[in-house]
Amino acid sequence: MPDGRSPELPLSAIVAALPPSTPFVAPEVLERRHGRAIRLRLGANESAFGPSPRAVEVMREAARKVSWYGDPESHELREALAEAHGVGVGNILVGNGIDGLLGLIARVCVQPGVTVVTSVGTYPTFGYHVLGFGGTLRSVPYDHDRIDCDGLASMAREVQARLVYLANPDNPSGTWRSAGDILRLRDQMPEPCLLALDEAYADFAPADALPPIDKSDRRIVRVRTFSKAHGLAGARVGYLIAHTDWVSAMGKIRNQFEVSRLSQLAALASLHDSEHVRRVTAAVAEGRAEYEALAGELGLSTIPSTTNFVCIDVGGEERARTLLEALLQRGVFVRMPGAPPLNRCIRVTVGRREDRALFADEFRRVLSH
Repeated sequence: MPDGRSPELPLSAIVAALPPSTPFVAPEVLERRHGRAIRLRLGANESAFGPSPRAVEVMREAARKVSWYGDPESHELREALAEAHGVGVGNILVGNGIDGLLGLIARVCVQPGVTVVTSVGTYPTFGYHVLGFGGTLRSVPYDHDRIDCDGLASMAREVQARLVYLANPDNPSGTWRSAGDILRLRDQMPEPCLLALDEAYADFAPADALPPIDKSDRRIVRVRTFSKAHGLAGARVGYLIAHTDWVSAMGKIRNQFEVSRLSQLAALASLHDSEHVRRVTAAVAEGRAEYEALAGELGLSTIPSTTNFVCIDVGGEERARTLLEALLQRGVFVRMPGAPPLNRCIRVTVGRREDRALFADEFRRVLSH
């Protein structure tokens, strides 16, 4: 510009008003920042047990056709998912992981002036989507270490929310609410209001945590993923189960080609390899028990978890932050929840048996200093 000033960016008023943000500091970022390789990657709740061998083989073969777009309807995968869940193909939408699907949910429900209710400190990506579309976010504290369903319902009625978000089992706590709690929350919400039910860890959950799937229910949209028990986090493929009206609405705005051919085929192969998922969930349960025993040995406790991670209670936020940094200095990547009361914990993904043994050694070492 003639006066030397930089030209203004043609940003929307909503985006211009948002502060800079980094929802997740990845281990690769930490390696670059500290100039040190991470030896133990136990902070992102990825599967340490890898994908199904069938999925790997399918992706290897499909790589020959990576020049092709994926089926924009993900039809074959949707058919298999519909059969697995006892719904119609029209009740399933495949998307770019749960994060992408949460963005679609926010986009069809949220505009400036709309209020959305969630929990303080729960999975943050949903909140970023809400704010990005100009919504107002209201948050309810945890009930000790669990989502407060009654508090969410009360807040939703108070502010006449149009959308409520709940992760069950919860991230970052690992705790869960019963199916009855979830349905009671749905019934106590104001009209009209949608419950976005994030079931990323459904494969690890007890049966009584998952409400029956009702394809006629317009008040719940459920999202699930192939990132956790299926070990396909890098493939970015998730799916949504909802009334056909919601699927149709999201079909108006979704990115038609966001799920690659490789991802669709890998997810389909993994879906048909139930034995692999069974082995992974069994190994994770064994690992959670090991972490609980390790905490007890060290005079600490854990928060009961039905996910692929465990929160170890170290007694306070300052100590948790110190331990997090000390472990990172030793090449161990774990995380800590960002909001009270869970910020007294470090959160550790269940690794392979050898990973858990190495973590135990390093954790004992940093605690002793």
